[in-house]
Amino acid sequence: MTIFAVGQATIARIEETYQPVYKPKDLFPEWSEEIFNQHKSWLVPNHYDPASGLVKLSVHSWLLQVGKQKILIDACCGNQKSRPARPFWNMLNTPYLDRLAAAGARPDEIDMVMCTHLHHDHVGWNTQLKDGKWVPTFPNARYVFSKPDFEYFQKANVDPATAPTEFGTFRECVMPVVEAGRADLVAGPHRLNDHIEIIPAPGHSPGHVVFKLESRGKKALFIGDVFHHLLQVYYPHWNFPKNSDVDQARVSRRMILEHSASSGALVLPCHVGAPFAGRIETSANGFQPRFG
Repeated sequence: MTIFAVGQATIARIEETYQPVYKPKDLFPEWSEEIFNQHKSWLVPNHYDPASGLVKLSVHSWLLQVGKQKILIDACCGNQKSRPARPFWNMLNTPYLDRLAAAGARPDEIDMVMCTHLHHDHVGWNTQLKDGKWVPTFPNARYVFSKPDFEYFQKANVDPATAPTEFGTFRECVMPVVEAGRADLVAGPHRLNDHIEIIPAPGHSPGHVVFKLESRGKKALFIGDVFHHLLQVYYPHWNFPKNSDVDQARVSRRMILEHSASSGALVLPCHVGAPFAGRIETSANGFQPRFG
């Protein structure tokens, strides 16, 4: 289990999956053999699998324990969720909740669930199927959702009973939480509590946010999908294919990279491979990651 300390806070990575998933060119059209050879020393084996020729991505949550609170940040894909368009995340059956318990939190002990955005691989464990109905997995938690994201997907989800918005995720993993009265819709910038601030970072989704943690003078940034791969630190103009606004995604990425480099904050993405978190430094050509 990967655990980080930030001041008085502890942060544990809760793995769902970690595997080769995409052809490099399908993710980043700018990928070339020249670039691969330039970065091969750190790409292999944690971020690129030479046997399959595929980019490796992790899907994980972060369990933040600060003060007396246990906070889950981003909720992965979830078990038994039908995602045929994403075969590597379709109808999963992972021991995610066992891993969460091993890190120190059973579902009923989670005080807050915070989603950087409402894409399917960040909200899956918000709910689980009980007696044929999707119900909140974390019954005592307040769920923090981005209001701009919620409104965007709600408009696309004209008929919640049938609409396939985000592979059915909005219907299965967001609306049941709202209907149970467990959701708090927030728009940033927003101070959530003494330790956590919400910073807007739109582009990957309309309401994508970053969570800024401060404890005893130490800082961390839970950046969601501001970048999916460390190559995007070297090449901030590289965009993941699924963005609501490609230009805004680049603006937000550069903003967060600059903030990370200037603040020295620990950066915790949701899909970057081992060692999963690290820091960003400026370089002669822009930025470089110091992960591991």
